Amino acid sequence: MIDLKKIKTYPLRERVHKIRNDEFASICKKGGDFKDFYNSLPMVLAAKGLKGLVDSILAAKKKGKPVLFMMGAHVIKCGLNPVIIDLIEKKVITAIALNGAGIIHDFEIAFVGGTSEDVSESIEDGSFGMSYETGMLLNKAIKEGAKKNLGIGRSVGEMLAKGRFPYKKDSILYNGIKNRIPVTVHVAIGTDIIHQHPSCDGASIGKGSLKDFHNLVSTVAKLGDGGVVLNIGSAVILPEVFLKALSVARNLKFRVKDFTTANLDMINHYRPRVNVLERPTASGGRKYSIIGHHEIMLPLVARAIIEGL
Repeated sequence: MIDLKKIKTYPLRERVHKIRNDEFASICKKGGDFKDFYNSLPMVLAAKGLKGLVDSILAAKKKGKPVLFMMGAHVIKCGLNPVIIDLIEKKVITAIALNGAGIIHDFEIAFVGGTSEDVSESIEDGSFGMSYETGMLLNKAIKEGAKKNLGIGRSVGEMLAKGRFPYKKDSILYNGIKNRIPVTVHVAIGTDIIHQHPSCDGASIGKGSLKDFHNLVSTVAKLGDGGVVLNIGSAVILPEVFLKALSVARNLKFRVKDFTTANLDMINHYRPRVNVLERPTASGGRKYSIIGHHEIMLPLVARAIIEGL
């Protein structure tokens, strides 16, 4: 027979509390500025993580450590190039890594000021991905760059810088060249529309992407003791590439410890959680996971950084 009268209790004041009222949100008054809003956020869960990430980025900039943005192409399609470019120009972002789709959307924005087609409609007649200039010019740039032993990011960036592209001021690749920061591109063959075109050369893509992998390793090797790496919207390719780059850097005896990793995405994926957040920081460092739509979360992070500069 259970006798509840024998249950042991304890005073509430003796318990360790996971949340206290000094961590609560404050009320941001009407007419207040962004700093007022930012400071009003509670020091709890994702809001606490957001502030921790911003502080880590500001500290990295102050120490001259790398701030690496790894981005899926959806970040570009969300209209966030101006936000990224502003952080490049303010010398916050020191390196960028893209997947293969990233150069496609970035190039099309530079060329015609728009990107992203209706796949559901164009897949019906096989016209999906068949825009002539996208395939021809990107594949040409990759081939010419491979002959010079250049990575894909630099190859495409230099093409945009030298050519007549009306909207290149809105291009991440162009601004990488302009501001002299490395933009690397990491490709899986068959994933991108330019691979459908007869102008595609697999050997050049492989050579250029491998060169960019080596370039990325050079950035990752400097992350130790205060660097920051963010994975924004890449569920598979960039988390996998990053983990291998980290392994190479550590194998070559670079001390890549005690740095900050973050994953910003709309849902929680396995590879970003394990390969970006957990495994790289297991022996020291900080990790932040912030779930939300890119078009809201990234401008929020960027503005908080700018306020703290």
